Amino acid sequence: MSNMSSDDFDGSDDLTDLDEDFEPPLKNTKRKKQTKSSSLPKPPKKPRRKDELMTSPILASSLSLSTPEVSEDEQSSQITTRQALSKPKKRAVNRGDKVISAKDLYEAVSVGKSDLMLIIDDWLDYYKQSREPGFLVLINFIVQCCGCPGVVTEAMLDNMQNADIITTLTKKFDQSSASYPLSGTGASPKRFRAGLCEFARILVNSCQNSLIYDDYLFPSLLSLLTGLSDSQVRAFRHTSTLLAMKLMSGMAKVVVAVSIQLQTVRRRYDLECGKNMEDQDSERLEDFKTVIKELLENKEELSSMMKATFRGIFVHRYRDQQVEIRGLCVEELGVWVKLNPECYLNDGCLKYLGWMLNDKQSVVRLHCVRSLQGLYEEQEFIGRMELFTSMFKNRLLNMIMDKDSEVAVEVVKLLLQIHEAMDEEGLQEEECAHIYPLVYNANRSLASAAGLFLYKKLKRMIGNENETDMNFNFIQILINFHIKSEFKEHATYLVDSLWGAASSELKDWECMTNLLLQESGLMDEEEGVLIDLMICSIRRAVEATPPLGRISFKKSLSMKERKTQEQDRSRITAHFIPILGLLLAKYSADTGTVRLLLQMPLYFDLDLYGNSQRTEKHLDQLLSQICRIVEKHTDNAVLGACTKLVNTLCSNSHAFSSRSNLVFSQLLDNLTEHFNSCYSDLEQDPTVDVFSAAMALKRIAALVSGTNLSSGRLFDSCMELLKSRMESRYLDEELVVAALKCSAFHLMWAKVNLLPLPSQVDMKWLKKKVQSFCRICETCLSLGQAEIRDQAFELLCDLLILYSRISVHSDPALENLYHVPSNSLRAEMAAFVVDYVLSDTDDDELEDQQEEQLRLLEKKRKQLAGFSKLVIYGVFDITAATDIFKHYNKNFKDFGDIIKETINKTKLINPILSARTLCLSMQQLYSEMLTEELSRRDTDEIRDLARKLTMTFGNDLQQAHKPLLALHMSGILFAFKGPREEGEEQHPNLAFFEILSECNFKLVPKDKARLVTFLKSSCPTDVLLSSKPVCMYQRSLEGTSAQVRETGVGLQTVSATKRRKTKPQGSVDRSKKESMSDNSHVPSQLSSPIYTSTGRKEIPTETRLRQAVILESDVDNSLPDLDSEEEFSSGSQAPGMISTKRLSSTTGQGSVNSPLSLLEMIAEGDPEQEEAECDECESLPSLVMHSSPDTSFLDELFL
Repeated sequence: MSNMSSDDFDGSDDLTDLDEDFEPPLKNTKRKKQTKSSSLPKPPKKPRRKDELMTSPILASSLSLSTPEVSEDEQSSQITTRQALSKPKKRAVNRGDKVISAKDLYEAVSVGKSDLMLIIDDWLDYYKQSREPGFLVLINFIVQCCGCPGVVTEAMLDNMQNADIITTLTKKFDQSSASYPLSGTGASPKRFRAGLCEFARILVNSCQNSLIYDDYLFPSLLSLLTGLSDSQVRAFRHTSTLLAMKLMSGMAKVVVAVSIQLQTVRRRYDLECGKNMEDQDSERLEDFKTVIKELLENKEELSSMMKATFRGIFVHRYRDQQVEIRGLCVEELGVWVKLNPECYLNDGCLKYLGWMLNDKQSVVRLHCVRSLQGLYEEQEFIGRMELFTSMFKNRLLNMIMDKDSEVAVEVVKLLLQIHEAMDEEGLQEEECAHIYPLVYNANRSLASAAGLFLYKKLKRMIGNENETDMNFNFIQILINFHIKSEFKEHATYLVDSLWGAASSELKDWECMTNLLLQESGLMDEEEGVLIDLMICSIRRAVEATPPLGRISFKKSLSMKERKTQEQDRSRITAHFIPILGLLLAKYSADTGTVRLLLQMPLYFDLDLYGNSQRTEKHLDQLLSQICRIVEKHTDNAVLGACTKLVNTLCSNSHAFSSRSNLVFSQLLDNLTEHFNSCYSDLEQDPTVDVFSAAMALKRIAALVSGTNLSSGRLFDSCMELLKSRMESRYLDEELVVAALKCSAFHLMWAKVNLLPLPSQVDMKWLKKKVQSFCRICETCLSLGQAEIRDQAFELLCDLLILYSRISVHSDPALENLYHVPSNSLRAEMAAFVVDYVLSDTDDDELEDQQEEQLRLLEKKRKQLAGFSKLVIYGVFDITAATDIFKHYNKNFKDFGDIIKETINKTKLINPILSARTLCLSMQQLYSEMLTEELSRRDTDEIRDLARKLTMTFGNDLQQAHKPLLALHMSGILFAFKGPREEGEEQHPNLAFFEILSECNFKLVPKDKARLVTFLKSSCPTDVLLSSKPVCMYQRSLEGTSAQVRETGVGLQTVSATKRRKTKPQGSVDRSKKESMSDNSHVPSQLSSPIYTSTGRKEIPTETRLRQAVILESDVDNSLPDLDSEEEFSSGSQAPGMISTKRLSSTTGQGSVNSPLSLLEMIAEGDPEQEEAECDECESLPSLVMHSSPDTSFLDELFL
């Protein structure tokens, strides 16, 4: 272990002086010009005896380093080359008929030629004959690798210092481009970098026995690279640092080879000295001494060059501004420490790796961690790294939560190495506890690394035992770990994290079932956790995919994985078929446990149940257990699991489906008979046997939700029960909710069960039932019980979609089943959304209950989605969505994605009517504001809503210009509307122009000019044109309309993505500033269920004002087939709708504030004048719906 203290991490040592401006002692004097008469290199300073010593057969094998073998053809080629170089030229080498220059070296490196070694050998031959010209070729090659167009001449090399040469080359750089060969992330820079690294490796390898010690080539080269690395030019710094670091790595390998030779020679010397005096060979001993001295000198010379390069380049560049340079330095430092621990495995060098763990860039931290992983792999290094580990262990523990998941994964692997290598001295138990929770992390790579750490820790606690006992103890310890964790509900994530390391233990289902079935074994809590882990492991083995939260992309299984999947499925089925009945019998009373066990058969190969008489016996046992569980439990989760399993067992794809249908039909008959007996008592006394009747209906509703087992008799009883309860007001929530579910599921299955050609009598009877059920649900919407109210609304959304025009359009025989909801039902559903979905009264009551708030938000999102879908699929008119649209800004956080998707879908149905509906939403908010008092705060909120609604039109101006034009014309007509009652001011809506001006930043200049004309023609009096709101709106439009009149710019010349933006007066600047930030919607973490909607009553129109904008032909009368994905537009407007008073409804302000009169803005308009005012607003063709109906939701209707 190193003797340095912890203070050495803050100071400097003889090898690494961080703060000192170091000047390497390498050839700073001017180079002397070579005489013309001499064409050979000058002899080195110190004479080398290695060539003489190598002639000795005794020492030849010890002294020669590993060099590439050269064939006879290559040797003859090299001899020819040397003869041809008797008259060398500047910067070029004659190689046969070719000329090898700096450009040739550069091309070989950049292209990645396979003969790079041969080219380097040719250059070395030339260098040996002519040192300065050969070195000049190397210098220009490096300059070219930096991307510099300059050239170093022989005069510059002889007469100028390195700093002056670098300054001259800097001036040659192209200032307009910052690119150089190593810059960028494409394939070409990577290939060049690999070639340059290979060049450095081959150069050192080729010179390791000779030129590396000539006191000129490498010292001069490293001196030049040191100067380049200190340049302000990034290309110089990056390229020179890369070459220098790779050269140091090569020299480190040479030092290791020299050290090995030195040990070999010393060992032979000791053996020779150990002989008797008469047997010793004095000449041989003298040769050994000479070789040892020579090797020591070589090692010292290499160490001196490496030390100078470390201080001159690494110490300054490891903290370079460029992340690539910092990462390169840290990466190579790890290589040096691992190759030459004698010189670099000390606290003075390791501290750089510790410091760089705090780098801001994840790439540098990643290189640093990986370098440390290589060091901790070597067991002999551990003792010398104890101080480093103690100093930087806390930093490593903090990095397990690094924002870059790849860094966090590598840190966990590094901590595992430390823990295994240093035992208890590495990580204490409280420090390991920081890593354990990562097994529940959403990132699968990080969770798997933490799972491996946990697995190794648990295995160390078990010790060495036989396989059966080890699995037994491992499962028990894992159960205790999961119980003590804070994530008991996420066992599937724990299993997935351990799957790569502990799959054999997690697949030992025999051991798990033995633990469960033994009499004196686990506690109740431990049994529940074990069953949860067992079910999760079964699911992971059968599905062979991670949990949903950890799937980043879909990956198809390989043939090997599919084979393993089938084998696991067969093992699971064979083992659990005879045991499942025993488990269900033992844990049938435990709600949570039996719910988990009921999921197990879903992963079986169920066809095995009909293969033999033995398996049929187990099937009967399973069916009987399911019936007992249904009769015993009333928990929704357990009944839901039973329903899912019943639906699977009754599937026609299995040979035993008839047997399953018979068993469950008998079960349903028993439950129905029990309900009828209770119902007869309820008819006499509404308070008797309410609980028994409610539980029976609850079980029946759970069964018929997923299986076609309902009967007409049960429906009639439920309807009579609901009617009587509504009249008597004896409303038990569980009883009424169960009755609503049974009735609704019966109507849904009744439509599915219709014959291909049903009779008119059957369809009339079914339609009458639907109407009767809708009237009951309408009554439930106004009740005070939240559970009844919510269930009635959700069932209505499902039923209205199933009996809508789109659903029955595909089959002409079912057209008479189309159910049109009544006006009162539309108004009640609309008021429900406003009062109970978009309001936040319930959220305030649950302020401290976060889980309950999330559950309530999920329910509200589902209800709002169902309401919106009724609009999208034509059950309600598009204008019924105004109550949703006007809450877009206020409820953007919770419902913004659903509302925006609804707006986009309505634009596909009818873009003109959708735009007018958006304008109507703003008109409603404005009128509501007038009922209270005009407030600047309220006005700003409506302005923000106007900006966000305008952003939903997108950037395709050619497609959006007609809807935007319609929106503005509708707003102008509303703003100029006169008073509806006596006593009101003449034009109360003029301030609406301020809101409307927020919607003009998406208008094209030509439409702005047309709107100015329409504004003047629609104004009742000329006096109003001079009012402040009108002038502001007109100025915002005239900002670019003058250019249109002068240049004649039309719609076709306006680009959707590169349009010219103007800065009109008023608040248009603000909308322009915020337009980009409001363009995105909040992504939903929840699945998109059905949508629902509202409606309002149309009132006879007024024709006092001049109308314009939308042609009636824009509203098509056809709707597409739900299954055909044909083109469609919005259906004809639904019949007029009346409003009903709700608890939160307000009165006042006459008909101006009334939702009925506000809807009037949609209907008002003289078609002839509209056509005259807006001749380009032709009726648009019906648009294709790009998304088919939510089939996943339709499937869920029967669950």
